[in-house]
Amino acid sequence: YVITYHSDVVKQKRILRLYNPLLRRVLAEAAGILVASPNYVQRSPYLRPLAHKCTIVPFAVDVERFAGAEPLLALDGRFTLRFLGGHRYYKGGDDLIRAVAQLPAELPVRLLMGGDGPLRGEWEQLSHSLGLQEKIQFVGELSEADLPKFYASGDLFVLPANSRAEAFGKVLQEAMAAGLPCLTTELGTGTSFVVQDGVTGRVVSPQQPEVLAEAIEQLAIQPELCQQMGQAGQARARQEFSLEQMVEKVQGVYTAFLQRS
Repeated sequence: YVITYHSDVVKQKRILRLYNPLLRRVLAEAAGILVASPNYVQRSPYLRPLAHKCTIVPFAVDVERFAGAEPLLALDGRFTLRFLGGHRYYKGGDDLIRAVAQLPAELPVRLLMGGDGPLRGEWEQLSHSLGLQEKIQFVGELSEADLPKFYASGDLFVLPANSRAEAFGKVLQEAMAAGLPCLTTELGTGTSFVVQDGVTGRVVSPQQPEVLAEAIEQLAIQPELCQQMGQAGQARARQEFSLEQMVEKVQGVYTAFLQRS
């Protein structure tokens, strides 16, 4: 059998006590393991000893679905940040809100927060307490049809995740497919594999709003750099994250094991 491995158990420590020996045994006896990024193999305590049987198969994105979409929300001249994801602890939405609060008052910036989750109320309250009502808008859940339009409504996509529970960052692929530069954090997971620091966006330290703010400001005042990074990201999505490539790699792994048996 071949396993596609998505993520370590990060937070559920009680479950892990029971799950740990079973997981290690199942992985050890697998013929092969498919993993979405080399970073995860290197940092996972479960995969690192089995690196010899891991094959990197990144998740895919339909670039043409996201490229050239019409904006969902009207652009108003401000440098517009995009966040999309479950409003949960590991997404780092609170760090992003605090980063916006630290930006220079004269910098015309706004943030659109897409998605929903258990921390939405807390994040909304935080934005209000920091006086950011005019700069931050909570958009809520988006339909599949509106996703490409949401990405098209901004200048920079930000995923400020703060935990290895963010194992890959599929939204980063979607933003790149839409031609957006991306700002994300170094977690030793797929986030810094999908986004190439200095090429398709920026990768900074997690849980540091001041560092996020500095990166946002640097990109906001360099529109040409943002455009270059967005174009590079879209090209990377087309060349390395296509559905055809993913299917071909998965089929190749299964074919190879079948031929050995």
